[in-house]
Amino acid sequence: MHSSLPRLQTPALACDSNIHIYDTAMPVAPTANGPGPAWATVTAYRAVQVRLGTSRVVVTQPTAYGTDNTCTVAAIAALGLATTRGVAVVDASVNDAELHRLHEAGIRGVRFQMLPGGALPWEMLEPVAARIAGLGWHIQLQMDGRLLPDREALISHLPCAVMIDHIGKFLEPVPVDHPGVKCLQRLLDRGNIWLKLAGPYEVSKSGPPHYADVGLLAKLAVRTHPERLVWASNWPHVAATVPPDDVTLLDLLLEWAPDAATQRQILTDNPAVLYGF
Repeated sequence: MHSSLPRLQTPALACDSNIHIYDTAMPVAPTANGPGPAWATVTAYRAVQVRLGTSRVVVTQPTAYGTDNTCTVAAIAALGLATTRGVAVVDASVNDAELHRLHEAGIRGVRFQMLPGGALPWEMLEPVAARIAGLGWHIQLQMDGRLLPDREALISHLPCAVMIDHIGKFLEPVPVDHPGVKCLQRLLDRGNIWLKLAGPYEVSKSGPPHYADVGLLAKLAVRTHPERLVWASNWPHVAATVPPDDVTLLDLLLEWAPDAATQRQILTDNPAVLYGF
């Protein structure tokens, strides 16, 4: 059980921009790798919020439930719509009434997880983006960052904002002059592409507490595009063999974005724009 509090002075209205909530009563999707942890409830996450000093949160649809967003929508309501938004999974067959219902429930994006367990294929990206653009939603895209150059044209031409997940999710940590990193920089230059500072533990070879190899990419993004970054704990860390301490992850911003103004931008101002708080 972790007990320490963050060294970082969390700014007012700070947002944890990616968590997952699970419900053992929910059927697991055939595309999923597994059911997810039964203990990852709204009540359990509230304790994390108190410890981190965050007040806003974005609940992201887990791969476990495919396109059935029942658990995520219920979690948004339980955490409170005033301070909570969500990212759903819908395919191109979703009707307008359902999209508007999800919008009213706090959903502001659609998750594309292009690694094992994801529910939607690449072919669905353009049709779904076209459906959600009018709502002001974004695409949340998780993929191996080393392959970004192969998808640059596709991502560049989408009619909505795109959140690149997990600091690019380079499955093998790469140097800052890697073609995938250069592509990520070009995408961020466009103004409608965002990057989530989250999940360094999932790919880092140098490991905790600094995750220095992934940290190089985070620091580069902070230096070049601080107005396009958000931070997330990625709680409950379903991909981690040894779950990291959420406080340690928040305190990485002391290294990645040392000044308080940039921390406030990443934790409060930017999520307010993207998620519509």
